[in-house]
Amino acid sequence: DYMEHYLRRVIDEIPSTTPANVKLYLFTMRLLAHGLIIKQPIQLIADAVRQEDALFDYFIDTSGEIEHIIESFAEQYNQQCPEYPIKIWEVKWQMIMYTHSAASLTPFLRETWRDENADLAQCLLKHWQLFNELMIHKYRITPQYVLSPNSVEELVYDVGYSWEQQCAKMQEENLSD
Repeated sequence: DYMEHYLRRVIDEIPSTTPANVKLYLFTMRLLAHGLIIKQPIQLIADAVRQEDALFDYFIDTSGEIEHIIESFAEQYNQQCPEYPIKIWEVKWQMIMYTHSAASLTPFLRETWRDENADLAQCLLKHWQLFNELMIHKYRITPQYVLSPNSVEELVYDVGYSWEQQCAKMQEENLSD
């Protein structure tokens, strides 16, 4: 429920007239930012995978509606840029890798920019920027659409939804099963 609510907000913030490559880029980068700041979803996904639990499906999309919207972005992109087709599962994999590595390997993240005396927020921004460079190239994003935040937090929408309450609710549901 939380992730679906958040994904819908990200999608709703992208104007329908936005070019398909930019839609995919904005969606991907905003979702990565969310995962870097709110680590619980990726940590729960990792736990579910380790336990071979169906919880993973909960975070992907329970209704299939959001999955369909994202796939339609990819289809539009592939029609507009047939010489550079993308596979949405490859993008998902890259997002999972970048999100999970920052959440589970934080000491390595800090060590990477130790010589710059970067705090965790600065390290997360630099980590986000690495992924941003890849996506700018992958989606062929022109400079006018490139995101360049001062912090990762500024890319995360406040949806007035408590992640802690969602975790408690999920734990209750799992205990009653």
